[in-house]
Amino acid sequence: MIEKRNNSIEDSTSNNNTFKKLSIQVGLNGLSFCVLDTISNEILVFEKVLFKTSSTPYLILKELKAALDQHNIVDSDFSEVMVIHKNGLFGLVPKTLFNKEELPNYLKFNAKIMANDHIVFDEIMNHDMVNVYIPFTNVNNYIFDLFGEFEFKHSGTILIGTLLTQSTATRDPICYVQVSEKEMEVVIISEKKLLFYNHFEYKTKEDFLYYLLFSLEQLQLNLENTQLKLFGLVEEGDAIYELCYRYIKHVSVFAPNNSAYPMEQLEDQAIDFTVLSSL
Repeated sequence: MIEKRNNSIEDSTSNNNTFKKLSIQVGLNGLSFCVLDTISNEILVFEKVLFKTSSTPYLILKELKAALDQHNIVDSDFSEVMVIHKNGLFGLVPKTLFNKEELPNYLKFNAKIMANDHIVFDEIMNHDMVNVYIPFTNVNNYIFDLFGEFEFKHSGTILIGTLLTQSTATRDPICYVQVSEKEMEVVIISEKKLLFYNHFEYKTKEDFLYYLLFSLEQLQLNLENTQLKLFGLVEEGDAIYELCYRYIKHVSVFAPNNSAYPMEQLEDQAIDFTVLSSL
């Protein structure tokens, strides 16, 4: 695995964690977590672990335990704890059509559901949508044993809600893509309304382009008018950026604009946008 580390929580100037928030993101391709001091608005601890191959829920938990223990997180108290589940086992449902008694039916056509799967849902506030998904139950059970009551959401819930809130009412569609080492999340918005969201795993830059163009094609969008905003593990001029630019005229690297984020600390740290947005 590849790890990127910051300081242990014991290295912070205060031993009182009453005003500290912990955000953890787990997925089959990696995990990350972040500790934020809500008084100083300073990120105290950050770690990101990338798996060489797609993992399993059992191994995800094993890696998470090791990483939290290494940074003395397991012995700390927090004012808030958030767990973010990043996977493709989800389905978006208009709120007007949603019935919590029908959760398996919303997923059975695009995800393999086991009899013992625990299916849950998030409401995407102020946007009349519900995200139905399968969390990593073993991770939730472990976090509850450590910290007691906590909140958990699907990564798509946080990403969609944050981008819809930040977006402007432009007529031309905007395609946001969060780029990770082996994953991409595509969000397409027009006039502050969600048109499309999906999660893909890719191996090459050509795979990345295929999923991107496939997503745009589903909505029959004109590549001359669509704005593409890339963020995450991407830079202007790199291989993914240049390949996208061959096919899409308006391409840019998107920087989250929110005064609550201590962005000046993040210049050399690829902290996930969804992790930051959940703090």
